[in-house]
Amino acid sequence: MANRKRVLITGAAGFLGSHLCDRFIKEDYHVIGMDNLITGDLRNIEGLFKLENFEFYHHDISKFVYVPGELHYILHFASPASPIDYLKIPIQTLKVGSLGTHNLLGLARVKKARMLIASTSEVYGDPSVNPQPEEYWGNVNPVGPRGVYDEAKRFQEAITMAYHTFHGLETRIARIFNTYGPRMRLNDGRVLPAFIGQALRGEPLTMFGDGSQTRSFCYVEDLIEGIYRLLFSDYAQPINIGNPDEITIREFGEEVIKLTGTDQKLVGAPLPINDPKQRRPDITKAREILGWEPRVSRAEGLKITYEYFKSLPETEILHKDFTYYNKK
Repeated sequence: MANRKRVLITGAAGFLGSHLCDRFIKEDYHVIGMDNLITGDLRNIEGLFKLENFEFYHHDISKFVYVPGELHYILHFASPASPIDYLKIPIQTLKVGSLGTHNLLGLARVKKARMLIASTSEVYGDPSVNPQPEEYWGNVNPVGPRGVYDEAKRFQEAITMAYHTFHGLETRIARIFNTYGPRMRLNDGRVLPAFIGQALRGEPLTMFGDGSQTRSFCYVEDLIEGIYRLLFSDYAQPINIGNPDEITIREFGEEVIKLTGTDQKLVGAPLPINDPKQRRPDITKAREILGWEPRVSRAEGLKITYEYFKSLPETEILHKDFTYYNKK
């Protein structure tokens, strides 16, 4: 249809970006995907290239961004999101959160487009309150190893809100908590793919610290629904999107062992620097404003995700890279 609304999705070949592309294609939008492929994978969107309402730009948004024609919405999901990535490419991580966000905000202003940014629960750092409400300002070490990601996201929120208040730009801010599902990279260093990868290789599951730290895992299908509702809401302040079902790392490791039917053991290792001890979103605002809450249980989502990881080529399953844990 010639009158389709047009949406730009950055980080389109990544985990969340590719699922967003699918959702907006399903909703009959013209989707413009953009990615520099530094961590994204074209396999995630290869099925879309044959569609007449999808186009792709191989581009780094830290440089000037140009998109011809009308643009109604921008969803900014371009950023390394795992410790392995942002410790390998710290400068690029800072640039995509700062220069990249600035470029897209400028584009949104020119096009009169509404822009949603993918922020993160990492803006809360190692929190002193649990669960974390949007009003909590966080406990972040700006010069620690995680600072390049945490502060890039905090700046991203600040400049987005500045464009909203100073220029009157329509903006939305999603604070995304731990999300999982098909198209995650098996060995990106985050706890869920790390545990499943180790189980598939027949290795002990590496539990950092004593396993008492907590995480809350949201299935990707639920997350995408929350993002979609937020984009079309009238709410401009940050809003948490995640699953409040909190679990310790030790308990989660035991769930993975049970799921995979293996006899691996949990083994301890030093806790990474500035690793948050608690992660649980307060989703009161999401429930009240968006009418949203997670629907997929962890047991159901993990089963789907495990089947996806099992289907990957053996070379991907056997590859591992956890050197970042010992970075100082």
